[in-house]
Amino acid sequence: MEKVILRKRITSIDMLRGLVMLFMLLDHVRETFFLHLQMGDPVDVQTVSFPLFFNRMLAHICAPVFILLTGLSAFLYGQARGGSRKEISLFLFKRGVFLILLELIVINFGWTGEFPPHKIYLQVIWAIGFSMISLSLLLWLPEKLLLILALILIFGHNTLDSLHFDKSSPWYTPWAILHDRSWLNWGWINIRTSYPILPWIGVISLGYCLGPLFKKTTKPVFRQRFLLISGFISLSLFLILRYINVYGDKPWMNFDSSWLTFMSFFNITKYPPSLLFLLFTLSIAFFLLFGFEKLSSKLEFKPLLVLGSVPMFFYIVHLYFLKLLYLLCVAVWGKNKGDFFGFTHVWQLWTTTIVIAFILYPFVKWFSKYKSEHKNIEWLKYL
Repeated sequence: MEKVILRKRITSIDMLRGLVMLFMLLDHVRETFFLHLQMGDPVDVQTVSFPLFFNRMLAHICAPVFILLTGLSAFLYGQARGGSRKEISLFLFKRGVFLILLELIVINFGWTGEFPPHKIYLQVIWAIGFSMISLSLLLWLPEKLLLILALILIFGHNTLDSLHFDKSSPWYTPWAILHDRSWLNWGWINIRTSYPILPWIGVISLGYCLGPLFKKTTKPVFRQRFLLISGFISLSLFLILRYINVYGDKPWMNFDSSWLTFMSFFNITKYPPSLLFLLFTLSIAFFLLFGFEKLSSKLEFKPLLVLGSVPMFFYIVHLYFLKLLYLLCVAVWGKNKGDFFGFTHVWQLWTTTIVIAFILYPFVKWFSKYKSEHKNIEWLKYL
């Protein structure tokens, strides 16, 4: 049996992960009960209310934080096991394959309810899994070269936006997976590459490169200063590039309404994540990591720690809970929004999110405790 190596969890990382899990829950409540009001990417600011736009902005933070922290956690996993690249690489590869299978079988069914599926959506868990497999190979590069590659992917992938391939081209499928969000038609199955993974490989690699900041030998004051400066640099680059309106995302527009202009300025593209999307959301991630580390020395938010300690368990449980809740609402009240049951007001999304978080918390807390007390069970690491 593999030797179990105990590692103290880093409070700031778990609290950040727990917070974005709540943002994710809010967005998935929206996707469940606002099906009648679909939002594009980027959003059409002239047809969406500011509260709903703000909801979507909060959700933007989730995927970058998940994937950045996945890379960071991979480094810390290696440190806990003596820094063996071979062991890290093998774990990343196995867990990446596991997550892709989880997306295809368990999570896709949670969204569509189809079995056998006619549509498969390759979403964030797929992106994390594929990114982990990629990192399992890339981590053999020298650290400086890996960092350079990460920055090239993050800053440079928008130069490829004009590159497209016809469906008859052999490059169509790999390019749809890497960069072009589109549909793949394989017989009776239609596959949506919702999360093209090229920029996400850059984000997970950047997270891995941040790993040395969280080593025990790194002084907290240095780490906090680095996170704060990185946040300001990322945010400044976002504001400058967005104002110039030349590169990194679809242009923003001036409207007669200052609110519409404001929304247009911050209306950024997620699929695939544009440079400006990543600069803005990663700047928030850096600020939150800094803030949670400063705060954790005085105060710990236990619910966030619990959610952040078992994010995959919470992801799966909340998805199926939402599906059951939606079916129950349809059975009781019927389809009140055309083909769907839906809410009318944004406050209903927030209220539902809070209620669901309270309902699911005891189950998540139990599993977190169980996982902590059974570190010898190997498969628990995958959740």
